Amino acid sequence: MTALIAALVAGAVVGLALGGLGGGGSVLAVPALIYLLHFGPADATTAGLVIVTLTSATALSGHARDGNVAWRTGLLFAAAGVVPAMLAGVLADRVPATALVVAFSAVAALAAARMLRSPATDPSGHPGAPVRPAKAGAVGAGLGAVTGFLGVGGGFLAVPALVGVLGLAMRRAVGTSLLVITVNSLAALGARAGTGMHLDWAVVGPFTAAAVLGAWDGKRLAGKVRGRTLQTLFAYVLLAVALFMLADALVP
Repeated sequence: MTALIAALVAGAVVGLALGGLGGGGSVLAVPALIYLLHFGPADATTAGLVIVTLTSATALSGHARDGNVAWRTGLLFAAAGVVPAMLAGVLADRVPATALVVAFSAVAALAAARMLRSPATDPSGHPGAPVRPAKAGAVGAGLGAVTGFLGVGGGFLAVPALVGVLGLAMRRAVGTSLLVITVNSLAALGARAGTGMHLDWAVVGPFTAAAVLGAWDGKRLAGKVRGRTLQTLFAYVLLAVALFMLADALVP
């Protein structure tokens, strides 16, 4: 498989995940960039942020038109996460590659377990439900730090938090997480600007284009699938990726 075909296929899968699940894009993009396209871990996390920022912004517009974005909650999450994302982004460049992979795997596995334990919420959502600013801000700060350090948009953690901690319906959590991902990823990219990363745009460009197109298909798919099914699918995809990456990092 040539690098171009691999980038297009991987990008389409990442887009489907972001558009349909509101997260999981980076947790799929980074392994694809490392194992299929032979990026180093540091370059892969930066490229993943570029891909996920553009794809999430595209998917967000579609979910917003359908009224599936809790703007107040999402903005609280995002605002609280900006500074932690930038600080953690600087720190990530000083951490060994193996440690980054292990941390990435552990966080993905924990998020998957949380999703499997959390009951599905009413698919109609609760757009008028009160949001506790302190709780939303605390969770958002943690998500921002993870975004900056691991090069992920945070959606694979934002969705479980929005569903399990703040009680949003799955579809509303999907749309809201895309807002959080977009802002956090931009902040993390800002922190990494000027750090000497050199991305192969001949690969990153097609990967991003395929992801943007895939996000529209993912958004349409999400409208036809039950919230609990989306939640379970998301969890098992995360768990499989986490186990694969952990085994590859630790087994000689």
